[in-house]
Amino acid sequence: MAPSTPLLTVRGSEGLYMVNGPPHFTESTVFPRESGKNCKVYTFSKDGTLFAWGNGEKINVTNVTNKGLLHSFDLPKVVCLEFSPKNTVLATWQPYTTSKDGTAGIPNLQLYDIKTGTCLKSFIQKKMQNWCPSWSEDETVCARNVNNEVHFFENNNLNTIANKLHLQKINDFVLSPGPQPYKVAVYVPGSKGAPSFVRLYQYPNFDGPHAALANKSFFKADKVTMLWNKKATAVLVIASTDVDKTGASYYGEQTLHYIATNGESAVVQLPKNGPIYDVVWNSSSTEFCAVYGFMPAKATIFNLKCDPVFDFGTGPRNAAYYSPHGHILVLAGFGNLRGQMEVWDVKNYKLISKPVASDSTYFAWCPDGEHILTATCAPRLRVNNGFKIWHYTGSVLHKYDVPSNAELWQVSWQPFLDGIFPTKTISYQAVPSDVPNEEPKAATAYRPPALRNKPNTNSKLHEEEPPQNMKPQPGNDKPLSKTALKNQRKHEAKKAAKQEARSDKSPPDLAPTPAAQSSAQNTISQSTSGNPEVDKKIKNLKKKLKAIEQLKEQATAGKQLEKNQLEKIQKEKALLQELEDLELGI
Repeated sequence: MAPSTPLLTVRGSEGLYMVNGPPHFTESTVFPRESGKNCKVYTFSKDGTLFAWGNGEKINVTNVTNKGLLHSFDLPKVVCLEFSPKNTVLATWQPYTTSKDGTAGIPNLQLYDIKTGTCLKSFIQKKMQNWCPSWSEDETVCARNVNNEVHFFENNNLNTIANKLHLQKINDFVLSPGPQPYKVAVYVPGSKGAPSFVRLYQYPNFDGPHAALANKSFFKADKVTMLWNKKATAVLVIASTDVDKTGASYYGEQTLHYIATNGESAVVQLPKNGPIYDVVWNSSSTEFCAVYGFMPAKATIFNLKCDPVFDFGTGPRNAAYYSPHGHILVLAGFGNLRGQMEVWDVKNYKLISKPVASDSTYFAWCPDGEHILTATCAPRLRVNNGFKIWHYTGSVLHKYDVPSNAELWQVSWQPFLDGIFPTKTISYQAVPSDVPNEEPKAATAYRPPALRNKPNTNSKLHEEEPPQNMKPQPGNDKPLSKTALKNQRKHEAKKAAKQEARSDKSPPDLAPTPAAQSSAQNTISQSTSGNPEVDKKIKNLKKKLKAIEQLKEQATAGKQLEKNQLEKIQKEKALLQELEDLELGI
């Protein structure tokens, strides 16, 4: 019987050991601590019952449930391990080497039978990237990318190639999750002016001009990331170029494409320019979240029509993580950001908590859908190594800091199959904890000595946009249908045209919107200086400010603004200042 809570595996300079999950957090007796610094790799099976690790001399396989050592393989140089989905095969990979005389090296990818411990098959696999064969969930199909082809084996008979998928030069492939019929997404990079493309096939129907279920081609792609949803009905493709030819970003350039197995495909229109940091599917397979745009980054949930469902506004974030049950979403800023997390209830689009996990290099949801693991690991960061276990409501339940002379290399949860842990009702009240939450103090901006005794202007480099449910909504907060939105835009356009015509005939006396009232109340007023030139400038400035207010109203109503219109809105502050200066001179 599996343990009631997932174990936590910890690997570092203090050795390899396991910790009991919440609420105990004591060192587990299931796995005796492996001391020393020689452990380079470990992995769990998909259901969490088997555990394999390397200690620098052997690869050992143990059964976590009954604490029994199953096998030891004499493989001191292995750096990658993987179990097949039904625990039938253990795949091991070590760096490929050639002999001094230039002759071909020995096979470095081994596949072992877990029951007998015998080697089923050995392959030469030179690259570490995509080293492991891909299995279907029932292991009836196994696939490898070999010499720009995809080779398929059936029922773990690895000596006979059952099928081949051959195109010009297949660079990458991803086998679909879930039950039969199995599908495969393949990527072929462009060459000699031809575009790159991703195609979806259903196994084993690969031949003929109409064999592909769907096809999507694009020119801007040096590499792609392909993400199947859980139900294997659609693939998201992040196409990336190494260099942004416009010079706007050192990240290169990214585009997001949607391809469905029914043949539909689309480019996902992202409302903010800039890199795509992260894209994740919800486990429901009906929506996905994208984090994108120059900092502060935007985050949006899209449906299967690639229409935005909810906009989280902007913030310091570069990653998104759905909980295993898909009912909670964490938006976070890790790496070169300060570790701010936003935990959202995605059924009601309500913010649950905003904890801060400073200096984190790793994040993972616990399979129970309630707890979160954050860690600071070497070599990404060699100071302040350690890990924390949180409740999603923001409470730190357990904290471990590695001693200053030691390092933490890897930490992860024991996996469990779907359905083991039931979905629980979301709580908004922080759970009690004995661990003090040391909330880092917000860093204050540097102020030169001459300004330190003067009032703070509270100026910001970037104004952050609030989430959709916190924006001022006229009347109903429910999202409008496409027809209603179209009619509303027409109405707004007519209204704007009438106001423009009225402002040309007589001085504007319309009340500004609540958002503008606070900033422009004192500056936008009717006044004359007696100087025709100054009066003309004031009138023109007011006209521009009025147009900006109308654009802001249209944006609030859901209208997609053009780039030049957004640039106009950004000039509002400067125009207000200019108007104030002119009127003060009156």
